[in-house]
Amino acid sequence: MMKSNYHNSNSFYGKTRIVFVLLGIIPFLLAIHLAVYGKIKLIDTETLLVLSAVALFSILTGFYVLRRSADQLADLSTETGIIEAGEKSEPIRIKADQELNDIAGHFNSIHKRLQKVNRELKKQSVQLMLYARDISLSHKKTKEEEELRYTLSRYVGDNLVEKLINSKNGVFLDNERKEVTILFADIRSFTTIAERMEAEEVVSMLNEFFGVMVDIIFRNNGTLDKFIGDELMAVFGLIPAENSASHDAIQAAIEMQYATEDLMKARAKQGKEAFEIGIGVNTGSAIVGNVGSENRMDYTVVGDSVNVAARLEQIAKGGEIFIGDQTYRQTQGHFRIQKKGGISVKNKTEPIMCYEVQR
Repeated sequence: MMKSNYHNSNSFYGKTRIVFVLLGIIPFLLAIHLAVYGKIKLIDTETLLVLSAVALFSILTGFYVLRRSADQLADLSTETGIIEAGEKSEPIRIKADQELNDIAGHFNSIHKRLQKVNRELKKQSVQLMLYARDISLSHKKTKEEEELRYTLSRYVGDNLVEKLINSKNGVFLDNERKEVTILFADIRSFTTIAERMEAEEVVSMLNEFFGVMVDIIFRNNGTLDKFIGDELMAVFGLIPAENSASHDAIQAAIEMQYATEDLMKARAKQGKEAFEIGIGVNTGSAIVGNVGSENRMDYTVVGDSVNVAARLEQIAKGGEIFIGDQTYRQTQGHFRIQKKGGISVKNKTEPIMCYEVQR
């Protein structure tokens, strides 16, 4: 414990000793003097007045000293109250007893430290707000990416979603003309089959069939363009892949035929209707982009090559895969392919050559 240094006349402690002398000792000594050395009954009026005046002066002086120290304490309390209320931020400056001056100095020191801490807290608060904003933006971006992944996963395989999201080439954003390979697959005699089935059974059959077919398309780097009743349309070449788009499309078509046969064997064991599919594949230039109105847009491919692919699918019988001339040229030596001859296509003056893929 520190030893007190408040013993001088500028301290409250020192002043209390002076007040003690003024209020107690001096009047007491006067009383003793009168009782011992003087004869109270014989004392003259003038001496009595002087002694009374001295005693009164002593008492008033002591009271003044105490009152002055009390006023200084009240002033210190007022100053600290103003600072506490936030009406003032400057240090306390008062002329008072040494103890009160020291208290004011300690208060100023603590107040200065608190101001510094407050500034640091404000800086940290701003930093936290910036962090919170960044976290909010990051969360929003993550949510948007999740929604984008979910949307894309309905059209392309999961293994290609990341390529689309991270693509720097604007894949699936800009309208452009490019070479693509289009695949059409259609259930043969679907209308006849559907007439023998309940509506719920037809929907269940299509969902089962399309589920298997779409997985194969995704696995071979294709994208799903649309379902048209019992027909599906897929596009290859929109996403970079190791093999050519025509190669991936033929490989997907072969797997789709085998998968359909396996699916029909399982349905036959269950006593359900069975069917076959015909597939047409064609490669060529097409417009790739958003087509539709302001209220409804489809990302699709449009062009003569699409029409040719649809025509090839129409002439393919159940279990067959027909491909166009450019598709054949790009995949020679990779598959067993048989030339079928020319076919007439709407808006074409000359027949186009077609080929059948031998499984």
